[in-house]
Amino acid sequence: MAIWHPDLDGRRGPKYLQIVEAMAEDIASGRLAVATRLPPYRELAYALGLSPHTVSRAYAEGVKRALLRGEVGRGTFVRVPGAGLDEGAPGDLVREASGPIDLARNLPVQGLAEPHLRRVLGELGQDRDLRALLDYQTDADLAHHTDAALAWLERCGVGAGPETVVQSNGAQHGIFCTLMALLRPGDLLLTEALTYAPVRVIAERLGLSTLPVAMDRDGLSPEAFAEICGTGAPKALYLTPTLQSPTTVTLSADRRSDIAGIARRHDVILIEDDVFGLLKPDAPAPLATLAPERTVYITSVSKCVAPGLRVGYLRAPEPMAPALRQAVNLSVWMTPPMTAEVTARLIRDGTAAHLMHDQRAAAQRRQALARSILAGRDIQADPHGLHLWLTLPDRWTADAFRAEAARRGVLVTEARDFAARGAPAPNAIRLCLSHETSETRLKQGLETVAALLDMPTTSSGLFI
Repeated sequence: MAIWHPDLDGRRGPKYLQIVEAMAEDIASGRLAVATRLPPYRELAYALGLSPHTVSRAYAEGVKRALLRGEVGRGTFVRVPGAGLDEGAPGDLVREASGPIDLARNLPVQGLAEPHLRRVLGELGQDRDLRALLDYQTDADLAHHTDAALAWLERCGVGAGPETVVQSNGAQHGIFCTLMALLRPGDLLLTEALTYAPVRVIAERLGLSTLPVAMDRDGLSPEAFAEICGTGAPKALYLTPTLQSPTTVTLSADRRSDIAGIARRHDVILIEDDVFGLLKPDAPAPLATLAPERTVYITSVSKCVAPGLRVGYLRAPEPMAPALRQAVNLSVWMTPPMTAEVTARLIRDGTAAHLMHDQRAAAQRRQALARSILAGRDIQADPHGLHLWLTLPDRWTADAFRAEAARRGVLVTEARDFAARGAPAPNAIRLCLSHETSETRLKQGLETVAALLDMPTTSSGLFI
């Protein structure tokens, strides 16, 4: 059978993305059937007159987009639509015990909440008021959900009243509602130079302008923030002050104070994403306590309890809260009462706090494992975090490293996936330590990364 040869005529953009585009079209049309083995990337590169690096990068992108699956020692195959993570698709969130080792996704350690969830669901099944949770509800109808939100925010170090709390379907939904409610098309949103990727997409869809604020090894630079405020008119700054993803940095108390003061002088709204905050017991006070009149504080139970609950809490300045509630109403009408009830019960009986401590302990154990395997490498990490930031040696480029790691059965994320529009991407990757259920698989993945760091490469960053 003739090898697959993508038609690149008339396509625009980087060559590796042209290959992926042709690949997707041929899979959709049936020209590339499920389970078809693609040619070795060097062979296809020769046929197309391209560098092996370009084709390797295309294959890695195909794996990332769930078009392909890689099997160590066998090759790269067209993936079965809807197959699980065992077939190499980062788009799937199922955590399997085989297949590629996933160090790309920043989810908490799995399974800690399961027995507690079974208990609460059993209690709900015996509740006489169960019908109320299956109907339309308002905050007033379920005031005890607000009480749970206040208790969780207090644990985060943020004081709030019922009139300042808004419930969302997780933190990402909270970010979306905040931007939709408080900014208008054309407004300027600032972000950290390396930031949570969905924020860029949300901003584009809402017609917002974005600009990156420079960072150093200690996080967002107050001087860079002040300079932009002095030359432009930003409406808001989105940032993650604690256990920032991807860099792991926690802003110092002094930097937080400086940022709050600059925002106050230039009338900038602060959007504080603190989903990781409770994992770090010694974190400085949140920005919401330093500039409460202009800070929308966003947290959730995703990183400490269970991401599938999709419950987030926002604390907003009282004048902003009605607009945020309206944004929730417009986007999802209401947060699901059933999951909000489960979460409220876990918070009220202390289970959520217990699970938070368990996540901290698991994170510390896995960080210690990573430090031992990656000793001597240029890493940034926090003993309480779920991820680490690895600066690559000059002989590796981040895209080549990710492609080679994927070929060897380990999924990682490179810096360019976090770079804000207009910001340079450092030669680095993020490694997440908590998505894999098995610590044995995590150890194998980290050992593969360590081995790759020690392998020689060509001057173009290709593995020899």
